[in-house]
Amino acid sequence: MAGEQKMTRMALTAMVVGGMVGAGIFSLPRTFANATGPLGAVIAWAIAGTGMYMLARVFQALAERRPDIDAGVYAYAREGFGDYPGHLSAFGYWMGSCIGNVSYWVLIKSTRGAFFPVFGDGNTVVAIVVASIGIWLFHFLILRGVQQAAAINKIVTIAKVIPIMVFILILIFAFKMDLFSFNLYGGDLTVGLFEQVKATMLVTVFVFIGIEGASVYSRFAKERSDVGAATIAGFIGVTGLMVLVTLLPYAVLQRADIAGMRQPSMAGVLEAVVGPWGAVFVSVGLLVSVLGAYLAWALICAEVMFAAGKSKDMPKMFAKTNANDVPHVAMWVTSIIIQIIVITTYWSRDAFSLMLNLTSATTLIPYFLVAAFGLMIAKRGETYEVRPEERRRDLILAGIAVAYTLFMLYAGGLKYILLAAILFAPGSVLYYMARREQGLAVFAKTSDWVLFGVIAAAAVYGVYGLATGVISI
Repeated sequence: MAGEQKMTRMALTAMVVGGMVGAGIFSLPRTFANATGPLGAVIAWAIAGTGMYMLARVFQALAERRPDIDAGVYAYAREGFGDYPGHLSAFGYWMGSCIGNVSYWVLIKSTRGAFFPVFGDGNTVVAIVVASIGIWLFHFLILRGVQQAAAINKIVTIAKVIPIMVFILILIFAFKMDLFSFNLYGGDLTVGLFEQVKATMLVTVFVFIGIEGASVYSRFAKERSDVGAATIAGFIGVTGLMVLVTLLPYAVLQRADIAGMRQPSMAGVLEAVVGPWGAVFVSVGLLVSVLGAYLAWALICAEVMFAAGKSKDMPKMFAKTNANDVPHVAMWVTSIIIQIIVITTYWSRDAFSLMLNLTSATTLIPYFLVAAFGLMIAKRGETYEVRPEERRRDLILAGIAVAYTLFMLYAGGLKYILLAAILFAPGSVLYYMARREQGLAVFAKTSDWVLFGVIAAAAVYGVYGLATGVISI
């Protein structure tokens, strides 16, 4: 690729921040207040921050030690565990990203619903029609060129951080220690601290998704070292913002009042402090933020499927690019899937929460495989010939990252694992197509058959649960 098309460290960092600062951060006050008080929130962020920092360090180490691997999230799983697990990682990450993009549209329409009731909570007919128009406007923008879209993302990333910073500064000046102390243990919540923390775990995963944005775009990087540096810089900056947005509302309102707000709850909190203009200000900031995050994630979705098609773990049609070097087939399929899921939100009781938790569950599996691959090469001592002293450090980092992702899957609960299996199972059809194109056996190892059987069984049980009402959406 030509030199002028390569992405700088700043552009890669913008991809990380652009992916992370989206719908999730504007929903944090109410989402956390529904489950816990400030103490539980601090513990949750400590667990999530530590775990995700370790995962970020794994991404950084892998980018430096295995520069031959592009589109990291998917490719690391394939390199470490074989073709079928690699395919599942790519498909799961892609599907999770598509679901996450749907949550952006739901929140945008819910935001407008505060001013125009016809949008409701983001899943009315009018809301779905408007969201559909937005999906295809972004689709055709991206088809004009990845670099053009990435340049827009850098501008939007700067613009959307401003309202968040204003929100934080105003709440710092309005801080009331007595109110914060009253809310400390959850106010009138009756569940224990552990249950409070557990209930917030998938939320923290959702808002951290995007940490791998630079890794996904590693093939565009000017310098491989920029990938790891951009990952860490984006992580540190966004984590600070998310913790403050979560904790400061407890110092201006009672927990129950925050929990009763509509989304985006940041708007309601600021309105309670400064008046109606606060809700308008945050709502405008949210629209910019979420549209920017959608742009970043639509790019990432297409890039992941392109990389999988190029390596022949997805049908080769996904590796096709247009005259602007955009993987147009992958982009078309991505937009169609997002469109279908947006339509299904009409039947959901709480579309935003469903999209948030399901995104987290499907994305945790690829994250776990990345962490496990980092642990694998550290245990084997691969690529540590020059600096063997770094091996012990990377063993610890990767080990904690593996434990963290497994704990997150447990904390999320069986419901979302079963719903994720329903999505993963049909994805194996694409793997079948890719293997047939190459004249290869579909499942080359016994472990692949076992893995497919487990996923298929979980998917069948999940469908049964939905049909009987055991699992609700």
